[in-house]
Amino acid sequence: MFDRNLAHAVRERLFGGEGAVRVWALTANPAPPFTAVLACELDATGSVGAHVQEQYPEIVVAISGHGSVQVDGAPRPFLAGGVVELPLGSTLAIVNGSATEPLRYLIIKAQAAR
Repeated sequence: MFDRNLAHAVRERLFGGEGAVRVWALTANPAPPFTAVLACELDATGSVGAHVQEQYPEIVVAISGHGSVQVDGAPRPFLAGGVVELPLGSTLAIVNGSATEPLRYLIIKAQAAR
């Protein structure tokens, strides 16, 4: 899943953050209502800047490493097994708390309930 030899995208300074995030699409055609399942690896000391969930609600699951998230401006730890639910309109920022290890997490996007 986090094999750097497999095809993946590299996003530098995502949403104004620091460092790089490597992103692997885990399925080409997710079953509805899901729109994407992504494995992400954030550089040591890296961050993803605050951004609003505008198109799809998301669930973000920490796989390994340690850091913190801010959801709608409220900070909280982000450790392996941690889950963040982001309905449309929510704001998310992520910080990797390690100076030596990446922070690995999954993002699961789904269509909003109607």
